[in-house]
Amino acid sequence: MPSVVALITAAFRRPCLLLAFLSSFLLNGCSHQNGNGFINQMREGQPQEFLQTSVDRMATLAMRDNLDSLYRLMGKLYLRNPEELRKSGFLNINTAVKQVRLAVEQQQPLPVLGGRKDLAALSYAMSPEFLGDRVGAFIYAIGSMLVTAHGNRTEFYMTDAINPTFVHNAARNIEKAMWILSQRQNKEGQPLLFSNEISEEGTNLSFATEFSKVVARLDLLTQMLDERYRRIGLNYAQSLLFLNFLPVQ
Repeated sequence: MPSVVALITAAFRRPCLLLAFLSSFLLNGCSHQNGNGFINQMREGQPQEFLQTSVDRMATLAMRDNLDSLYRLMGKLYLRNPEELRKSGFLNINTAVKQVRLAVEQQQPLPVLGGRKDLAALSYAMSPEFLGDRVGAFIYAIGSMLVTAHGNRTEFYMTDAINPTFVHNAARNIEKAMWILSQRQNKEGQPLLFSNEISEEGTNLSFATEFSKVVARLDLLTQMLDERYRRIGLNYAQSLLFLNFLPVQ
């Protein structure tokens, strides 16, 4: 009987055998109890994950989590600033969040921003001159900036390239947006949007905490991207140093 290694080697030489091997592996599972967790994870995976490197998968999950963080912040901001929800024209928070989510993820303009996106939208949304729903505009602006920084994509595959400099810049822009959110005031001396609070009534730093999670994910992704491209350069340099030809198949 052929060994498992021989079967795997033959499978990788022939794509049809590889697919058959993977299908059999996923369906039949493993008789050892310790492998059940791995088998379950493989079964729960999506077919398109086979077209993703580990960094691609991480970037996709980070984008999903970052956008979810923004939508959570949006709901919390509406609770702290109910007049902004009334400006939005929607009856409840869920409907308003859904509208902004669709605009961000489908890369559609938000009417209240006059066609502005990412940094232009962020500057306008946090200006005293803006009179519309500031919460929706603020979250949309940050969300569209994130999508722009990632090459106008929310899912990533082996054929996609993400510029680590742009991801790094997006993290720094969010830090600046956090500062603007806490410091900028209207003509009456009130914050443009109420968010974090440290007062005699209590302390609420949940906004800063959630934004910090987004920044941390972006910084980690930046490091991963830098390392990936650094390794590509090192591998090429090593091939020149040892006079090795690069594989073509």
